[in-house]
Amino acid sequence: MTTLMTAIEISKFGDSNVLKPRQMPIPRVRDGEVLIRVKAAGVNRPDIMQRMGLYPAPAGASEIPGLEISGEIRAVGKGVTEWAEGDEVCALVTGGGYAEYCVAPAVQCLPIPKGLSMEEAASLPETFFTVWSNVFDRGALKKGEIFMVHGGSSGIGVAAIQMAKAFGATVITTSGSDEKVDFCRELGADLSINYRTQDFAEEVKIFTGGKGVDVLLDMIAGDYMKRNFTVMATEGRIVMIGVQRGPKITANILPIMLKRLTFTGSTLRGREIEFKAEIAKNLKEKVWPLIEKGEIKPVISREYFLKEAAAAHRFLESGNNMGKIILKT
Repeated sequence: MTTLMTAIEISKFGDSNVLKPRQMPIPRVRDGEVLIRVKAAGVNRPDIMQRMGLYPAPAGASEIPGLEISGEIRAVGKGVTEWAEGDEVCALVTGGGYAEYCVAPAVQCLPIPKGLSMEEAASLPETFFTVWSNVFDRGALKKGEIFMVHGGSSGIGVAAIQMAKAFGATVITTSGSDEKVDFCRELGADLSINYRTQDFAEEVKIFTGGKGVDVLLDMIAGDYMKRNFTVMATEGRIVMIGVQRGPKITANILPIMLKRLTFTGSTLRGREIEFKAEIAKNLKEKVWPLIEKGEIKPVISREYFLKEAAAAHRFLESGNNMGKIILKT
């Protein structure tokens, strides 16, 4: 096997043009890891933040961007018994996905769901791990509750709408165009709101008869927070996973006290391997069968070749995607 691979380097922090393809050594597989010949990789908002210098890779992780991949295992490290060379998998990684080869902890790998292409499989790990951890574990969404997600046409939104619906929740979402509103409704949203032409707080109040939302997944923050607090039901849970409108907020916190709200949040990338392994186990047992039955479907907005990573970032930053963006090697 060759010792070099093509990968995407962040040559310096800045706009999408700093993403440069270059030849790099193929990473060495360590104990508990597998080496994957990458066939496809997902493009996500954290990749953009890393490119801009706002979200550095954790200590010991690859500086190459990319948090989710699919491909074929080419080598297994010491102690790996659940996978073998030749197995096809998708995996959550802490970095290194924008490359022809990538190492991943064996416990963060999942089989390719039956019937899915490599590109579709690569669209799953980062968003599905994130949604499971934040909506079902941290947010404790239960059957019969009302769930809301901002950015319904995003990769996270696509996963959240379908997963919440599949587990028996009523789903509300916001997005920024009538086309995206229809897209979210087709995915299963019971109420799909155009935040540019509608006041989402008022629409939620009407739809729920004043009850409000039990679990809200928010990646927007900023000036959304005031209305986020007002749309919540008593004992509701707000889970923050992004700050697209900025991390600083000015809001009346009385609703937190009066409604006994839980206001929390998390990031996934820096969490320990054991934590992610437990998520992988839950996804394999509870979500992968739904994907194989066609009840939950990956949605790809656009595909690019690896060397076109800069163009992929520009498309994601445009906000015009409906579903995931994929790099193919």
